[in-house]
Amino acid sequence: MSSPHDFDFFHGDWQVLNRRRTDFLDPDSDWEEFPATNRCWPLFDGAANVDEIDMPHLSAKGATLRLFDRESGQWSLNWASSRTGTLFPPVVGQFTDGRGVFYGDDTHAGKDVRVRFVWSDVSAAGARWEQAFSLDGGDTWLTNWVMEFTRAS
Repeated sequence: MSSPHDFDFFHGDWQVLNRRRTDFLDPDSDWEEFPATNRCWPLFDGAANVDEIDMPHLSAKGATLRLFDRESGQWSLNWASSRTGTLFPPVVGQFTDGRGVFYGDDTHAGKDVRVRFVWSDVSAAGARWEQAFSLDGGDTWLTNWVMEFTRAS
């Protein structure tokens, strides 16, 4: 069951190993890897947080605002990129048994996509985030970005 403290593990500083497809919609595209740094801080006594990731390889930063809806018991994850300065449509979901799964709808390269974020392997020392897109309404998924977070010392 989700709670306002699901993302408490994420507060603080992180080293991030990114692995992403060079084409988010092509299952045969190459993967590229690059490092990043991340910092997350709580808001609303833990029922919200903000993080900023710095990705020099992409000459970009990103920010996520996470908000816990106490009525629905779900989180909304709202991503923005320094490249565009716009807020992407949110993904919404919850944690069950230590695994967070969040869904939303967006467009990529002019195509409508269903988006899935998964948070797993959560601990005080690390976590895994992955993004997948579906072009068929969620029947099949293509994972296109994985981040491995390690607590910065």
